[in-house]
Amino acid sequence: MAQSRTKDDYSNKQPMHENKQSEEQHGKPKEEDYGYSLYPERTGSKYKQGSIGESLFTFKHKCHIMLQFAMDTSPYAKLLLAAMRTSGCAVHKDRHFSCEDCDGTVSGGFDAATSQIVLCQNNIHQQAHMNRVVTHELIHAFDHCRARVDWFTDFRHLACSEIRAANLSGDCSFVNEVSRFNFGLKEHHQECVRSRALRSILAVRKVSREEAERVVDEVFDSCFSDHAPFGRIPHSKKDAKFAYRDFENRDRYYANL
Repeated sequence: MAQSRTKDDYSNKQPMHENKQSEEQHGKPKEEDYGYSLYPERTGSKYKQGSIGESLFTFKHKCHIMLQFAMDTSPYAKLLLAAMRTSGCAVHKDRHFSCEDCDGTVSGGFDAATSQIVLCQNNIHQQAHMNRVVTHELIHAFDHCRARVDWFTDFRHLACSEIRAANLSGDCSFVNEVSRFNFGLKEHHQECVRSRALRSILAVRKVSREEAERVVDEVFDSCFSDHAPFGRIPHSKKDAKFAYRDFENRDRYYANL
């Protein structure tokens, strides 16, 4: 049975197919794939890794370049990577990220069974998009590191992390919402976070919209108010830079006493 992992075994995971096989042996419904169908390379790639076909017909090389740039320059990603390192869950590019071809409806995902972030190389073509996806999925990874998240059976845990990811990753920034032709004044940010969290849940779980809405409503206030590790909602890159600076300087006051 697949379980959430603590930071102590963060870098030692079983392969995905072993976890899925174990679930079937223990009587879990085979028709529930937890969204794995959106990521076909999780269960087998069209090309062998490192083959000529892979290098010619995928965007893997570009994906890795954009990923490295995001890790080096995005204040959102830099803060999350530092926070995870401080929490004992250091993230390694080759181990914890995987550029793969995915279903056309998704840009990325967090595979809790392997503690690995999937970046959809066929759907991410701009650096700004890569930065947001890396940030969004790193928030899931951070939650996976700091808490016993039951990703597979407790919708409240999944909903809470999706709310946090939509709220803190810049997904609902003013610029992004305008680019989607979504406009609003009163509590527009909250409504954006709610709708994007709901959409993410429905994409990866076989649950009715009514049930998903009920769970999101149950946990929304507490999870929307949880800004760790940013300390604030980073509405812009400038906000994220200030949050990263504050995080880096968090111990300076006490160190100088």
